Amino acid sequence: EQAIHKALSHANERSHEFATLEHLLLALLDEPDAQQVMRACDVDIVQLRQSLTEYVEDELSTLVTDVEGSEAVQRVIQRAAIHVQSSGRTEVTGANVLVAMFAERESNAAYFLQDQNMTRYDAVNFIAHGVAKNNDYDEARSLSGSDQIDDNLEKSADGIEDSKKESALEKYCV
Repeated sequence: EQAIHKALSHANERSHEFATLEHLLLALLDEPDAQQVMRACDVDIVQLRQSLTEYVEDELSTLVTDVEGSEAVQRVIQRAAIHVQSSGRTEVTGANVLVAMFAERESNAAYFLQDQNMTRYDAVNFIAHGVAKNNDYDEARSLSGSDQIDDNLEKSADGIEDSKKESALEKYCV
């Protein structure tokens, strides 16, 4: 919700009539869950912010009315909400919106993410399984709304606490 308000604020500051996916992605750069996914997917957030800012200031400077752009934002938010509902959760996070953005293949926002070598699969793989594309990424996954695993201690089948950290592959495989 904060990201949507921030996107609208970005658009209003530039006197744009509508917020576009590029405004939304620019706002998601400061949203903690989306930021965590992007870092795990090896996105250069500083470079992405620069590309988006240049695009919004240069290419959208003549934006008076862009019904296509506002409809795309609405579709992305709806897509994220439907996905969250179907998975039994109640909160839409920036990470969910980021994943939903990839369905808008013709958008410049999706292009800027792909230009950073980020794919929808990379984002979903991190959100669902904690598998980061960036080998140097070592933050614990703590996305709100995702199924979380207790990072401190896990209990084994016989109730004995096991402090050994497992890799994503070990957690998934039997």
